Amino acid sequence: MNMQVPRQGRLAGVDYGTKRIGIAICDPDQRLASPFENYTRRTPQLDSARFQLLAKEERLVGFVVGLPLHTTGNESQKSTEARQFADWLRELTGLPVQLFDERFTSSQAEQYLLAAEMTKKRRKERLDMLAAQILLASFIESPTREVDRLGIDDQR
Repeated sequence: MNMQVPRQGRLAGVDYGTKRIGIAICDPDQRLASPFENYTRRTPQLDSARFQLLAKEERLVGFVVGLPLHTTGNESQKSTEARQFADWLRELTGLPVQLFDERFTSSQAEQYLLAAEMTKKRRKERLDMLAAQILLASFIESPTREVDRLGIDDQR
């Protein structure tokens, strides 16, 4: 199934993690990405219910899932997990899901939070959703908004 993420409508940026998932949402014109929440994974049923509700309540038209790559551009075990999560999200919601290079988003988010002089606890509370915001902002600002320019086929 080759569904492209629409250029209009609200998107959710997802910083996938095995324990926590950072989520950011953009405005309907896809100009501004904002941190939304950190979701702590629970059970497959509760995770499914959360993402279905998110898609419905926020009137999402698609998802952008971060694809973790090594600095060389090669994929890792986490890349495989993120691809599996993207496939699951696509099947669960019926919405298009685009994978997008997330290199350095977490370290950039950590630098911002350190510069804001937040406590370690506050940084941990905000890190994943801020990384998701950076990912989503990078995606919507990307001239091509296509991952395949990096040689990544996310629509297998």
